[in-house]
Amino acid sequence: MTKKFRPTTPGQRWLVLPSNNELTREGRKTSKPHKPLLASKKRTNGRNHHGHVTCRHRGGGHKRFYRSIDFIRDKGNIPAKVASIEYAPNQTAQIALFNHAYREKP
Repeated sequence: MTKKFRPTTPGQRWLVLPSNNELTREGRKTSKPHKPLLASKKRTNGRNHHGHVTCRHRGGGHKRFYRSIDFIRDKGNIPAKVASIEYAPNQTAQIALFNHAYREKP
């Protein structure tokens, strides 16, 4: 599914973005992510290791959790099923949670 925008600004004239309607839902508004795969993400807010502001006008925003993702993908011969497709706030794509044959969830 895609989401079309009304051209209220010149940058939105032909803007079409993917919508999150196809994400896995478990009887609620949105599906909750698998808790063991979440890690907190520290925000620097434009500050360096001394705590001094080095880049102005940074900060705020919604709190984000980092989703740990297996980029190595060394489980090629093990059968698995897609448990859910979830939203990842730090990536530009959605991520999938797999249930492998040798264990329930990662």
